[in-house]
Amino acid sequence: MEYKKILVTGAAGFIGFYLSKVLLEKGIEVVGIDNINDYYDVNLKYARLNQLGVSQADAEQWNVAASSSSYSTFSFYRLNLEDREALPKLFEKEQFDAVINLAAQAGVRYSIENPEAYVDSNIVGFLNILECCRHHKIGHLVYASSSSVYGENGKVPFSEDDRVDYPVSLYAATKKANELMAHTYSHLYQVPTTGLRFFTVYGPWGRPDMAPILFASAITEGRAIKVFNNGDMSRDFTFVEDIVNGIIISLENPNKDKAPYQVFNIGNGSPVNLLTFIETLEEALGTKAEKNLMPMQPGDVPRTWADTEYLNSLGYKSNTTIKEGVDKFVSWFRNYNT
Repeated sequence: MEYKKILVTGAAGFIGFYLSKVLLEKGIEVVGIDNINDYYDVNLKYARLNQLGVSQADAEQWNVAASSSSYSTFSFYRLNLEDREALPKLFEKEQFDAVINLAAQAGVRYSIENPEAYVDSNIVGFLNILECCRHHKIGHLVYASSSSVYGENGKVPFSEDDRVDYPVSLYAATKKANELMAHTYSHLYQVPTTGLRFFTVYGPWGRPDMAPILFASAITEGRAIKVFNNGDMSRDFTFVEDIVNGIIISLENPNKDKAPYQVFNIGNGSPVNLLTFIETLEEALGTKAEKNLMPMQPGDVPRTWADTEYLNSLGYKSNTTIKEGVDKFVSWFRNYNT
């Protein structure tokens, strides 16, 4: 890989943690940043950082480099993307070759309750990243978009060539805005940018506000699970290790055009009905779920399905079946919660 030193934002997050680990194992120097906000249990974020060799005591300090006891080439800063003073100073100090921006205020439903958090992190924070990449001549900016930009797209599978002008949540709108902002910077300043539309990422160390942990926790505790749209939903569930593989392939293949901008879907390419996913989870846990059938949530969509042809042409392939992925998730879930 031509990039020797990479900034990973959202390094205490689900995908950022996995990505950092893989890059470090490839011998690449990684600087991770995260604000460790309390959108979900911060103990899980600190536990991920501990897997990267950074103690909670060190990670809690703001704007100070925390070294890793496991990887000599990893350091971590607790830092806000919207901090217009600290972020440029970090870029000046560290001199990155590439940036992978995975930090964002996540969650479709939470964006209805807390819209300001999404503008601060996903719009202001992303603008600051773009400005830093522009002024420090970053070789490639890869950033997290989302399958939510497709909204209630009637055509399946979802293709990068489809119109994405009708988001149904503020979270989706901020991700669409990120793609537009990235295109502008690629056009005006020749900053190479690649947006990645993630499709329902799951696996060990996943976010507790997403279906796998919500369902597994409820089932093991004997509580009913909430099944929205009466179960008439499907998702393109994609295992986290396949997602990370796709990120690295994207990183190694920037667009070389005059306006070096591109967007890729990263998914499994094979949607799974929600009730089928629940059955797979029940089998892995060895316990039946009590289901509370509910109507569709505001801002949600009935189905997602990724057309991954463009990324496949660069060597991407999602290899993990839903059974394999759920079994790995359940193994971690049981170990983490004992």
